[in-house]
Amino acid sequence: MQSTTNEIIRFEHVSKQYPGTLANDDVSLSIHKGEVFALVGENGAGKSTLMNLLYGMQKPTLGEIWIKGSRTGAQHNPESAMRMGVSMVHQHFKLVPGFTVAQNILLGHEPKKGLFYDEKAAVQRVRDLSEEYGLKVEATDTVRDLSVGLQQRVEILKALRTGADVLILDEPTAVLTPQETEELFVVIRRIVDEKNMTVILITHKLPEVMRISDRVGVMRRGRLEKVLSTAETNEREIASLMVGRDVIFDDLRTDQRAGKAMLELFNLKALNDRSLPALNGVTMCVRAGEIVGICGVEGNGQTELAECVAGMRTPTKGSISLCGREVTGQTPRRIRENGLSYIPEDRMSMGMDAKASIAENLLLGRQRTKEFSFLGLHLKKRRINRHTKKMVHSYDIRTSGIDELTGSLSGGNMQKVVIAREFEFDSPVLLVCQPTRGVDIGATEFIHEQIIQKRNEGCAILLISADLDELFRLSDRLVTLYDGRITGEFAAGSIDKESIGYFMTGGYQEVSAE
Repeated sequence: MQSTTNEIIRFEHVSKQYPGTLANDDVSLSIHKGEVFALVGENGAGKSTLMNLLYGMQKPTLGEIWIKGSRTGAQHNPESAMRMGVSMVHQHFKLVPGFTVAQNILLGHEPKKGLFYDEKAAVQRVRDLSEEYGLKVEATDTVRDLSVGLQQRVEILKALRTGADVLILDEPTAVLTPQETEELFVVIRRIVDEKNMTVILITHKLPEVMRISDRVGVMRRGRLEKVLSTAETNEREIASLMVGRDVIFDDLRTDQRAGKAMLELFNLKALNDRSLPALNGVTMCVRAGEIVGICGVEGNGQTELAECVAGMRTPTKGSISLCGREVTGQTPRRIRENGLSYIPEDRMSMGMDAKASIAENLLLGRQRTKEFSFLGLHLKKRRINRHTKKMVHSYDIRTSGIDELTGSLSGGNMQKVVIAREFEFDSPVLLVCQPTRGVDIGATEFIHEQIIQKRNEGCAILLISADLDELFRLSDRLVTLYDGRITGEFAAGSIDKESIGYFMTGGYQEVSAE
């Protein structure tokens, strides 16, 4: 590969081999100074591995990496990467909640007055840094009291403190509101244009790729498929390159009137795990043949709401009605028997047994029924195997066999196992939480199709998701939740993503629009 005059990062025939997995396969790539470069791909495509190699967290098996014309050596690590001007902000923040903003940003590099920490100098240094990069934070605030968006600013300033001119951002908008995302993009564009920095964005959100990047590199199965100028491509082309086929996210909903109320919540109140108020009087309903999407920044009562409905948390006040029956405070088993299927937000700890086979996971909840057992004591293995193979085929679960351990599957296929099991109960009410979290674009397309099909068949679906694109695509009604309270309710198409962000952050209270 020939070096270009504005090249700042170069990968030459880089491969990374793990036992049984070729994570990066002969990747050659040039990244330019002063650009926003988006790196996209399905889960397991190798994009995060490639950036970890650049940042020195891992070492390539083959090939070479160059930073500003200098080859990284065998001793390359995050410390040497930072000395060469490369910093990385990880998806999961690495901040100390009880420390101030200044203490976090300058951790390990604290100014001293004699033998003691010079707080005044630290605060001034952080304020100067904040002013220089246009990232407004208050140096004396405690991190645990900040919003997610402000915590991310602290992480970015922490990375920029080293004087970096290459900044890697790993899924930076995963937990941000639309307003916070837009503010982040303004900051990115400012530091790229004014500071001539390079920002490498690892993301799976294609609208954001189109919105902020100059070029986009598409990875698939460890290989770099193509590098495109963002101005000369579109979401559909990028998605097709990511999965190796056309991906079409069209509206699959049929026109139909919502039926009777199937899930009703009245003045629901509940505490979180720290015995603090999490739900503060939630009243809402979900009708047959509709999807109601809950929009909110994570940590505003969504988890507690789902757990109350599923019987996993007892409300302190209020009532829950399911299919016309009062189920407040009943056990999960009784609530399931009354007509609820539940896809939890954490598939690994609540949705499946990773050490059990696909067949065993798909059978959960039915193992004592007449269809699959004799007197609830002896399993009908042949019937179970036939049923499992049918579900594996119907839900496109990619596996070597029905006896494969579920924990060995990809994230998307694990989620398909959970969805297949819950959807096959044919319950009139579905509680669906974070259905495509950690799932690649191909599996996302399939899962969305299954949810819409259930809605079209007349199911009442309560959808809780941190992905606004997902909520807007699937929901018939949108309900915003802030601080455990409903702050707005909107019919599909009556509000845009930017406006709904105000309701998600408490900008408006108790507003309803049809």
